[in-house]
Amino acid sequence: MFDEILLKFGLRIDSYEIEAFGSGLINDTYKLVIEEKSYILQQINTAVFTNPQIIINNLELIEKYLNKRYPGYLFVAPLKSITGESIVRSSAGDFFRLFPFVQGSHAIDTLESQKEAFEAARQFGRFTHLLNNFNIELLEYPLIAFHDLSLRFAQFEVAYANAHILRKEQALAEINEVYKHQEIIETYAHLLDSDEIPLRVIHHDTKISNVLFNDEQNALCVVDLDTVMPGYYLSDVGDMMRTYLSPANEEEKDLSKVYVRYDFFEAIYKGYISEMGSVLTKIEKRHFIFSGKLIIYMQALRFLTDFLNNDTYYGAKYPGHNLIRAKNQFKLLNEYINGEPVFKQIINDIEQQPANIIDQKQN
Repeated sequence: MFDEILLKFGLRIDSYEIEAFGSGLINDTYKLVIEEKSYILQQINTAVFTNPQIIINNLELIEKYLNKRYPGYLFVAPLKSITGESIVRSSAGDFFRLFPFVQGSHAIDTLESQKEAFEAARQFGRFTHLLNNFNIELLEYPLIAFHDLSLRFAQFEVAYANAHILRKEQALAEINEVYKHQEIIETYAHLLDSDEIPLRVIHHDTKISNVLFNDEQNALCVVDLDTVMPGYYLSDVGDMMRTYLSPANEEEKDLSKVYVRYDFFEAIYKGYISEMGSVLTKIEKRHFIFSGKLIIYMQALRFLTDFLNNDTYYGAKYPGHNLIRAKNQFKLLNEYINGEPVFKQIINDIEQQPANIIDQKQN
């Protein structure tokens, strides 16, 4: 299979090394080495991205814009095949693309320092900032309603209505959590209905493994751009809150390990605002903290919905897997909400500082 694909990119197939790469759950990714040159080969999961050409079209438009306006920006674009295509299809019908490997870079799966959080937030902010004047109407949606909380709540209600009584009983506490926090849905709906926040070019998947770092742990760029599409900045910031603040990830069963690191919140705020502070509206800034509630609640809702649907979307590695994930995220949500007064004080203290935070670094 790989020989066929490599030939389409004009690469030698008599001698190469290939191995699985990264920790992504959607696409299959490999590191490829040929004659001391390294590449990233990726098979697109068409069960999730049903129209891969949309991804390619979006990235080509963004690449053209950035190359013209900001030629020094490190944008890791797919390489062209010998026929000039950014995506090729195997005889089995699978879609592949090839990227250059950024020399001197590495990705991390576990966030360990405030500096890493600051650098990642700064890079995601920079990506959206540089595309602030891009014509967003040119972009298509590779995933429809990806971060639509109203839709996710409607899906939950259908799952709840149709779930087996035993699963309802097992998830009673989490079902109550859904309705306990319904004001999050109301705030989200109001923001959208009133057009108080603008659509922007958003990454939509800001986990730490989607940032490339150098050996000094300075972030070089963001990668894995399949979900880049029009959206609200709340999605990117909220996803960082969800995945950066707790030292334990969504798979942790011991909920005592799920808590908020306030110094990491400070790092996220400083990093993102260092790039986006000049372009965010007053309404957007006012809802910076809300972004975390939005995305954490949404993910808890999605895990719970899947549990009630007999684990048909995420699957389950053990009985009750998605219920544990939901419990984990609701614990994080409550910890986050309890921390709101501290978050507000952190932001107020930063805003009172005369120093330009653009030049600040985290230790």
